[in-house]
Amino acid sequence: MATKRTGSKNAKHDRGRRSLRQSLAKGREGQLAWVIGACARVLRPLVRLALAFGVKHAHLEELLRDILVDEARRAWGEKGTEPNISQLSVTTGLNRKVVTTMVREEAASLPQTEMSAEAKTLTFWLQMFSDNPAHRSLPVVSADESVPSFEAVARRASRGNVHHRAILDELVRLHMATEHDGNTELAVAGFVPASDLKGMLSFLGDNSRDHLLASVSNTIGERPPMLERSVFAAGLSLEECERIHQLARQRWDGLHHELTREMRRAYEAADQTASGRIRVGIYTYYEDAAVEKAPPPAAPPKSSGENA
Repeated sequence: MATKRTGSKNAKHDRGRRSLRQSLAKGREGQLAWVIGACARVLRPLVRLALAFGVKHAHLEELLRDILVDEARRAWGEKGTEPNISQLSVTTGLNRKVVTTMVREEAASLPQTEMSAEAKTLTFWLQMFSDNPAHRSLPVVSADESVPSFEAVARRASRGNVHHRAILDELVRLHMATEHDGNTELAVAGFVPASDLKGMLSFLGDNSRDHLLASVSNTIGERPPMLERSVFAAGLSLEECERIHQLARQRWDGLHHELTREMRRAYEAADQTASGRIRVGIYTYYEDAAVEKAPPPAAPPKSSGENA
């Protein structure tokens, strides 16, 4: 009888452990589903971009595999460990053969927007123009150091690392400045290289990356919360959406100049070893939700001779 009682207790204990494991598994599966749902929302506009430029599944699969391994290495490295093949395989879900045979070629990367001498120079020039509208036009060079010139602006903005002529030529190519009779003039209100696909893709990648990094950091709690806020509404007319869009643009202009001034001061006060970077942004997006959510047209019925 004692044996039966002991067996009964062990059986109950085993059932309890199985129930706990199942409960934890369900909870884990629920979290995975939430994370995958968030990833789907983030990836959808990126897939739209990819399809617009002819990117195929194989390209995206290879990209995802490379990023998985890179981020797995980063995660292990933050724990003070140089991961081996098995650890990378377990972390990423890729089999050992795939991880081992991955070819790490240096891809042609997009330029980093925060490192662009053109962006730094134009931002500084725009700040000067905001403080004094007469600075919309500058002499390219000036023998009198008391007279602001594009050469001086470019040298100060790039810390003398890039020749002013190269910077001006690039700004003219991007239709952000004009040059005539030894003078150059601002042609835009911000560094948005709309005529340069590579430049636009650089900003898309950098702006989206940093916005998501702030959101991810706040979600997983790896550091004190960063500013990441939005306001939103549905059920508005498209005309009202556009009116609010323009209001946001107007309000951003003032904050933009204030932030630019503060970043310029911090940049000039920092020494050559300073490695911090910061990006502050704002965005507006609106659409006709009824059109966006409309079901796709039904596929034409297949004839009896078609393959499924």
